[in-house]
Amino acid sequence: MNQGTDVDIDELREAWWLLSIEDRLAGFRMLDAGAAGEFFSDLDPHDQAALLLALRTQERRTWLRHLAPDDAVDLLQEVDDDERAGLITLLDHATRREVTVLLAYKEDEAGGLMSSRFARLRPDMTIDEAVGYLRRQAVSSVELETFYYIYVLDAAQRLLGVVTFRSLFSVAGSRLVRDIMRDDVVTVHEEMDQEDVARLFAEYDLIALPVVDPDGRMKGIVTVDDIVDVVEEEATEDAHKFGGLEALELPYLRTSVFSLIRKRAGWLIFLFLGGMLTATALGQFEDSIAALSFLTLFIPLIIASGGNSGSQASTLVIRAMAVDEVRLRDWWRVARREVATGVALGAVLGAIGFVRVFFFPGAIAELGQNAVLLMGLTMTISLLGVVLFGTLVGSMLPFLLRRAGLDPASASAPLVATLVDVTGLLIYFFTASYLLREFFGT
Repeated sequence: MNQGTDVDIDELREAWWLLSIEDRLAGFRMLDAGAAGEFFSDLDPHDQAALLLALRTQERRTWLRHLAPDDAVDLLQEVDDDERAGLITLLDHATRREVTVLLAYKEDEAGGLMSSRFARLRPDMTIDEAVGYLRRQAVSSVELETFYYIYVLDAAQRLLGVVTFRSLFSVAGSRLVRDIMRDDVVTVHEEMDQEDVARLFAEYDLIALPVVDPDGRMKGIVTVDDIVDVVEEEATEDAHKFGGLEALELPYLRTSVFSLIRKRAGWLIFLFLGGMLTATALGQFEDSIAALSFLTLFIPLIIASGGNSGSQASTLVIRAMAVDEVRLRDWWRVARREVATGVALGAVLGAIGFVRVFFFPGAIAELGQNAVLLMGLTMTISLLGVVLFGTLVGSMLPFLLRRAGLDPASASAPLVATLVDVTGLLIYFFTASYLLREFFGT
C-alpha cells in the first residue's frame, strides 16, 4: 500500500494544513507502515475521514479497521450518511456490531464517548483463574482500552464491582474475585452529557468510568483521554460564546469564510441593535449635552467601567457553574456577594473619578469651583451606580439563562456590555441632570 519512500513524519505533520488532498494522499502513501499507522491515529476525525475517502476501497478497509470502535465512530460521524453506510460494510462483523451500537448515541453523551472493549471478570472466579483469563485477553486480537480497572459482571452483564490490576497480584490465588472487588463503583448513565462526565472525572480523579444502562447493565467505559478531548472542545465552544459568536464546528483555518460570516453575523446584528438603544438614550439628553458639552468627555469612562465590571462578574459565575462550584439555588448568595463587591469596586472607581474631575477640571473650571465639585460628585455617584448595576447584571444573567435551559456561556462579554451601556448612560445623565441643573441655562 505504501511506497516505502523515506518521508519524515514530523515534516508531514507541519505541512499537512497547507497541502491539497492530493498532496496529503501522496505524502501519506510515502510513509512506511509503522509511521503511517501512527500518523493516521494522530489525525483528528475530520482529517481521518477526508483522507480515508480519498483512498481506494482496499486501503479504506485497512485503515478503518486500524481504529478502535470508538475512534471509528468519531470518524464515521464526520461523513455523509451515504458514505457512512458504505464504510461500515468494510468493518469486520464484530466491530461493525459495536460501531452500530455506538452510533445510536448522540456525540455529546457518555454512550457516544465510550468504548465497549473493557476487561471483565466473573465474581465466582478465583484470582488465579482471573489472571489467566486476563492474560488470554491481553494476547487476543481485540485491544482493550485499559487493564488498570477490571469490571466484575454477573451473567446478565450487570455491574457488580471493580478490581484493580494491582489488587489481583496482592492476594492469594485461591481467593475469589468477589472477595476483593469494590462494590462502591462510580458510574455514568449512557445518556449523561459529556460535560457532566468530565466533572465526575475531575471530582474522583479516575482514569476510566463505567457506562451503564437504566437496568445497571454495563455498556462500556469512558477513559480520561476521551475526556481531555471533550474538555478542550467545551472550552473552545465557551471561548467562542464569550467573544459573542456561535461556536465553530471546525478549527478556524478549516472553517469557510461563509461559515465565519454566518456564525458572527447573528450576534453582531443583535449587539448592533442593542447599541442603537445607546444612541436613543443619548438622544434623550440632547439639551443637557448642548448646555454642558463636557459631559460627553466622560461617557467612555462610564460605559467602559460598567461593561468591564459586568464582564468580570459573568466570567467568574459562568466558570463557577462550569466546574459545578455554583448551582441555581446559589443565586441569592452570589447576588449578595456581588452587591458588596460592586459597591466596593464602584466606590474605588468613583473616588478615582472624583480626583480626575476635581484636580484636572479642564473646561468645567470655567463654570466655577461649585460646578467642579458637583461634577466630581456626579462622576462618583454614576460610577458607583454603573459598576454596581454591571456587576449584578453580569452575575445574574448566567442564572437566568441556566434557568431557561440555555447555555450560561451565552452571557458573553459583548452581551453584558451592551445591556450595561444603556443603563450606564441613563444613570450618568440623570445624575448630572439633577446635580448640575443650575448650570444648564449657562
